[in-house]
Amino acid sequence: MITALFFGLAAAGAEFLGGALIAARRQWPNRLQEVLLALGAGFILALVFLDLIPHSIEAVGESAAIAMMAGFAVVHFFEHTVVGHLHFGEETHADVMVSRQAGLSAFGGLFLHAFFDGFSISAGVQFDPFLGLLIFLGILLHKFPEGLTIGSIMQSAGFSRRVVLWAAGGIGTGTVLGVLSVFLIASVDESIVGLAFAFSAGVAIYVGASDLIPEINRSKSRMPPLVVFGGMLLFALSEWLLEGLMK
Repeated sequence: MITALFFGLAAAGAEFLGGALIAARRQWPNRLQEVLLALGAGFILALVFLDLIPHSIEAVGESAAIAMMAGFAVVHFFEHTVVGHLHFGEETHADVMVSRQAGLSAFGGLFLHAFFDGFSISAGVQFDPFLGLLIFLGILLHKFPEGLTIGSIMQSAGFSRRVVLWAAGGIGTGTVLGVLSVFLIASVDESIVGLAFAFSAGVAIYVGASDLIPEINRSKSRMPPLVVFGGMLLFALSEWLLEGLMK
C-alpha cells in the first residue's frame, strides 16, 4: 500500500507543479508539453500491448476481455458523456477566453481522468509491483502536461490564481483517491484485484489511444508523432533496465 500511495502522491505532485507554473504566470514551451504527451502515449501503448493485456488474460482468462472493455467504456462515458468534451493536453492562452462553466467542465473531466490514472497505478502495484512501477512511469510522463492543461484552462476562464492552484491540487487529489479506491475493493474481496488489473488495462488503452494520440496528431509539427515511437523505445529500455536491477 505504501508503494502505491507514494506513486500516487508523486503523480499528484507533478500535476500540481504544472498548475503552479501557470498560476505563477510563467511561460512554458508548448513544444515541450507536446513531447511529454507523445512520450507518455508511446510508453503507455507499449506497456498495454506488451504487458498489461497478456498478464490480464493470464490472470483472469476470458473475463479479462470484458473487464478491459468495461475499463475503456467507463472512462469514455465519464470523460465525454457526463462532462463536456475536452481536448486533453490542449494549451489555452489568456487571449482566448473560455467560459467559467467550460472551465469547471474541464476540471470535472480531468478529475475523473486522474482518478482512473490512480486506479491503474494501484491495481498494477497490487497485482505485480514491477508492472505497477511501469504503469506509474507511463502515467507520470503525462501528469505534468495535465497540470499545465487545467491551470491554463482555469486561468483563461478568468479564475483567480488561488483557484488555479486549488484546481491543480484537486486534480492531484483525484489521482490519490483512485489509488485508495483499489485498496477498498481489495479489502472486500482480494480476488477482485485481478479483474481490477484487467479493468485498468482498458483504462490505459483509452488514455493512450483516445486521450493522448489524437492530441498529438493535432500538432502542426511532425516531431510529436515521431516522439511516440521514442516513448515505445523508452518503455522497452525501462523494462530492460528495471529487470536487470531487480535480479
